[in-house]
Amino acid sequence: MAEFDYDLFVIGGGSGGVRAARIAAQHGARVALAEEYRYGGTCVIRGCVPKKLLVYASHFSEAFEDSAGYGWTGLENAAFDWPTLIANKDREIDRLEAAYLRNLEGAGVTAIRSRARLESEHRVYLEAEDRSVTAATVLIATGGQANIDPKLPGVEHVITSNEAFHLDRFPKRVVVAGGGYIAVEFAGIFNGLGAETTLIYRGEEILRGFDDDLRKALHEEMEQKGIRILLGDVFTRIEKTEACLLGHTRAGHVLAADEIMFAIGRAPNTTGLGLDKVGVELGPDGAIVVDEWSRTSVPSIYAVGDVTNRVNLTPVAIREGHAFADTVFGGRKVKVDHAAVASAVFSHPEIGTVGLTEEEARKAVRVVDVYKTSFRPMFHTLSGRSEKMLMKLVVDGESDRVLGVHIMGSAAAEMIQFVGILMKMGATKADFDATIAVHPSAAEELVTMRMAPVRHVRDAAE
Repeated sequence: MAEFDYDLFVIGGGSGGVRAARIAAQHGARVALAEEYRYGGTCVIRGCVPKKLLVYASHFSEAFEDSAGYGWTGLENAAFDWPTLIANKDREIDRLEAAYLRNLEGAGVTAIRSRARLESEHRVYLEAEDRSVTAATVLIATGGQANIDPKLPGVEHVITSNEAFHLDRFPKRVVVAGGGYIAVEFAGIFNGLGAETTLIYRGEEILRGFDDDLRKALHEEMEQKGIRILLGDVFTRIEKTEACLLGHTRAGHVLAADEIMFAIGRAPNTTGLGLDKVGVELGPDGAIVVDEWSRTSVPSIYAVGDVTNRVNLTPVAIREGHAFADTVFGGRKVKVDHAAVASAVFSHPEIGTVGLTEEEARKAVRVVDVYKTSFRPMFHTLSGRSEKMLMKLVVDGESDRVLGVHIMGSAAAEMIQFVGILMKMGATKADFDATIAVHPSAAEELVTMRMAPVRHVRDAAE
């Protein structure tokens, strides 16, 4: 008889946990996975997938306007129906969840609908079934959760991205609190679907951590589209009246809204898992501390995905889960490279970025060459829209290696995926220059930026 009920028990049915469970089972391990809500996790159920569907929907208002310049008429009075969008979105999410469960069970994984917590390093308690199981190895893949300010008076009246996907009625006025990618994405969604939209952020500029030129350019474009942006300000209280919500701010603004959405970051979902009981080390931010193999301070317990707060992106969690399964159960050690991970912000317009920002590069290498272009895309020569694209290359001025690429504009996400491959291969500016352009396209600008760069040379004393 086996010493343990399972070789692997996974807590969390998001993308990282599901991938780890499937691959471990394919390697021959006896695997069980517990998920208390829905299979697929934040990304599939109430994150990047449904959000992207809403982003698609929000672009139609501009598409209808732009079509006039191309000879289309009769689209001026197009009507939007929020319940139809949400119902169609829900059907797609249901389909994806069913696929996740089907793939788990098809791989031989025992899927359990229950909240789980650790009782010891090898014992897991299943709350819904009031029983415990044992496993040689435990993987924590519980992701993150939306932050709110519990001390804010009236905070019970606000929503997060979780609730935004399930609103019964589309709000005519929305205030989004936050300046990260979730905040700017939802501001664009609500605005594009017709809501009067305000974004309030405590910082000096939106999208902290992104390249400064991108941040400023996106800010300008968002305001051009009618989004009101308030910087250096926060809510002090939320008041609910019979007619609406009133958000009172430190700067003295009173913002009337039908919905106030908080998108002020996410925190690792580690509460109530019994981690303290078994001695799993947590960082100051509450994230599970792991080594390069995703192993925690307890040798039999591992963690992947947002709960570790390394690079909080779904594809990274998937890669970490796969690497863990290959390493522990597949007989080959696989490490995840977290450097130069390409990512996108599905803002209006969208952003694609990979590698170092200009600011990071100027701290990392002695000589930095910056190539930058801003232009009106060909599409808008007939649409009449003033929207600009921005492309920026950050280059090591001594080795010629491309350190960062930053794009704002249509199809930025699609472009940055391929640029990410080049970055992993160590592409140089000369490699970009030697590539023949695809014409006419916006992407050709990436290989035609040959003007003298702006050069920054770090003083030896810096």
